[in-house]
Amino acid sequence: MDYLLILLKTLFFYFAIVLFYRFMGKREVGELSIIDLIVSILIAELAAISIEKYDSNIFLMLLPATLLVILQILIAKISLKSGKVRSLLDGDASVIIDNGKINFKEMIKQRYNLEDLLTQLRAKEVKSIEEVEYAILETSGKLSVFTKDANNSGPYPLPLILDGKIQQMTLKRIRKKEKWLSELLESKKIKLDDVFYAFYKDNQLFIIKNSDCIS
Repeated sequence: MDYLLILLKTLFFYFAIVLFYRFMGKREVGELSIIDLIVSILIAELAAISIEKYDSNIFLMLLPATLLVILQILIAKISLKSGKVRSLLDGDASVIIDNGKINFKEMIKQRYNLEDLLTQLRAKEVKSIEEVEYAILETSGKLSVFTKDANNSGPYPLPLILDGKIQQMTLKRIRKKEKWLSELLESKKIKLDDVFYAFYKDNQLFIIKNSDCIS
């Protein structure tokens, strides 16, 4: 009887967790945010406790798991609306290699050592640092690499505005001031808050407004 109960509980929580993750949204395992990872660990722990305890009420164990899923969904929706909340929870992407030069200051800030960099470069089939034009450490910990080969035609598009928020790091890299950006937006009759995404490439600013997005 005990074995049958364990089997039924395992099957129950298997399908319950599948449904939880369907509600939480699609995300690759390697792209899980800190919140996603915490929720995943807690749900797994709750399921394990319920399966181990023969006399436990599985529906009572679902309550904290459901609460965690609802909390995760609410935080995800708030993060979509607020760049500050998203930055606080997920952090920001970091440029590790810029124009072929290693940004040691940023590596120290992110506690990202040279061995980590070389390991991830090898995973991208990059033989040496000299081949890299840009390398960006994403918030997921994944390293995005842009090499100097002929396949990468033109410069890498630099994000200048995200959700109405100016990216100061990009302004510094292109040696521009906020006044320049404000005057450029004014000439196009676009308000900063109306900008969903803007990137800088080939000495030009490309803008996607909130009204251009499917709501």
